[in-house]
Amino acid sequence: MPDRRTVHVIDDDDVVRESAELLLEAAGFAVTSYPSGVDFLARLDGAPAGCVLLDIHMPKMDGLEVQKRLADRGVAWPVIVLTGQGDISIAVQAMKNGAIEFLEKPYLNQVLLDAVAMAFDKLETTTQDRQQAARARELVAELTGRERQVMQALLTGLPNKLIAYELDISPRTVEVYRANVMDKLGARSLSAAVRIALSADLEPYVPTRH
Repeated sequence: MPDRRTVHVIDDDDVVRESAELLLEAAGFAVTSYPSGVDFLARLDGAPAGCVLLDIHMPKMDGLEVQKRLADRGVAWPVIVLTGQGDISIAVQAMKNGAIEFLEKPYLNQVLLDAVAMAFDKLETTTQDRQQAARARELVAELTGRERQVMQALLTGLPNKLIAYELDISPRTVEVYRANVMDKLGARSLSAAVRIALSADLEPYVPTRH
């Protein structure tokens, strides 16, 4: 079944791994399981984006190291860590490293399903944010150098007269550039233009004239 959300289950305990796989598949998720972090990382390229259910204690490479390797490779999939009782300090470290939740074994089935649902909510939000940022950068890239300067000055909060003074152009010319910026960004209001510029990480203009 295409388009199912994928959960990557990484645990060296066959019983735990197979139990999680059965539960998640019954709930409608696609599941890929791995007996070790090493195996998961070896198969990461080309794997579908999804949620990672990650055991902390594994031979060869523990969960914290797997987290680090994911970060090093720029993979921002939400991670849920599985810990044994008494591993709270390690779980807290995992959350400091970006895990969104930790579950102590043995966990309740519904608790796992709720955590996975939360993980996919986060993944979808992150994906949307990245798409919006990419689109914002495309729009800002269409601005001419002068239009970009005007937009940067607007980010600083400068009124048209001060923008004109800073850029050594007339206030009327500023209005023309401002209208062009709004048109190219597809923004119906200044606040919408500002949101797009900020999403594209456009830096505010730094006044140079006094």
